[in-house]
Amino acid sequence: MITVQKILYTARVHTTGGRDGAARSDDGRLDIRLSPPGAPGAGTNPEQLFAAGWSACFIGALRHASHARKIDFPAGAAVSAEVDLGHGEQGFFLQARLTVSLPGLEPEVAQLLIDAAHQTCPYSKATRGNIEVNLALG
Repeated sequence: MITVQKILYTARVHTTGGRDGAARSDDGRLDIRLSPPGAPGAGTNPEQLFAAGWSACFIGALRHASHARKIDFPAGAAVSAEVDLGHGEQGFFLQARLTVSLPGLEPEVAQLLIDAAHQTCPYSKATRGNIEVNLALG
């Protein structure tokens, strides 16, 4: 287990009603309705929130990797995240696919940054060895 030596930020969110509820952060910047995946009506679901958080964090890790290697970070960089909620013999589980776009970079350089970002991104670290994760250059 990793020991945190310095806390940089703490997110505080209060959720009621589970997948049919609402979530609100203590600062009010997040205030959303929740709904089960595929349900009609308004609301997002935990899988979409996880995909949004991971893809945003992964872009930050890519930027960090490019700056560390003195590579210009493409303005059009993007990450598309797909998070599957599945069910098997051991119950419910997640799996994920991240497709990374780094326009203007040679594929070898882009792959180098993707590999480095996957080692440093906190979401990647949290899921490593726990769920199936596929990374692709798109």
